[in-house]
Amino acid sequence: MSNNTTSTTRPAPPVGGFQEVNGRRVYLHRSGGGGPAVVFLPGASAVGLDYFGVQHQVSRFTTAVVYDRGGTGYSDPLPLPRTATSVAEELHELLHAQHIPAPYVLAAHSLGGLYAHRFAQLYPGEVAGLVWLDGLHRDWDEFMPAEAGLAATERMGPGLAQLDEIRAALREMNAELFADYPEHIRCPLIEAKASDEWIRAGIAERSALVEPARELRAWPNIPDVPVVALSVVGVDPGLRALTSERTVREMHDGRRRMDAALVRAVSHGEQRILTDTAHHRLCFDRPDAVVQAVRDVVEWAART
Repeated sequence: MSNNTTSTTRPAPPVGGFQEVNGRRVYLHRSGGGGPAVVFLPGASAVGLDYFGVQHQVSRFTTAVVYDRGGTGYSDPLPLPRTATSVAEELHELLHAQHIPAPYVLAAHSLGGLYAHRFAQLYPGEVAGLVWLDGLHRDWDEFMPAEAGLAATERMGPGLAQLDEIRAALREMNAELFADYPEHIRCPLIEAKASDEWIRAGIAERSALVEPARELRAWPNIPDVPVVALSVVGVDPGLRALTSERTVREMHDGRRRMDAALVRAVSHGEQRILTDTAHHRLCFDRPDAVVQAVRDVVEWAART
């Protein structure tokens, strides 16, 4: 790996480095040792280092990997959005190029849930378990009110015309979220996440949710591996500002039922409902719950 950058205009990562995949650099940071390795799949607008805090704790008992999908974060630019298949194949090649042995525990947050599901469809024998961090489901529309469906969520997202407003809000939010990060990671990460390039990538990924969900529905459900689903139903001021109180209640009910269906589909599944955090704050407010879920799946996978 190398964390040299070929462009003076693009930020160099403060930790970790790059692996070439299909002629492009993909960013990753790995720590710890042993197996099964845990791989964190970021949500839209998130990057691998958003999970640095929980990665550090997981690395105390197994190998822990964070990375940036092609076109996002520190990885080389790519046209966005991408298919779930292309993202899953890229991750597969990345892990093999890094000689990280399968099977893996995939810890997927938000949009990362669709990509973890696709990885499990393509490579079921290389998945030891799943940790669903309020992950997005292919069957989202079956559980959510119409006004919160995938198509509606695409339209609800911010646009490029709001770049300056988004940037100011991101700086404020990330300064608080990353307050406990080491300074050499915190400061450059806050700056990079407020850059036009990273904001545009987040908007692009959020604008295409219907197609990857449809892509997954043409293939099997997740394999029969241990699963822990963390279902977040806490107060989210941002969500409440965008929709009605009734819709929020229906979304929380849908999340409970959706994740319950997910864990019922496997022999060893467990749902854990969290009421004291919001979707984007999960790994910052409740790292204890995230790390415990990962530890449990790693231990269950080792026994099986």
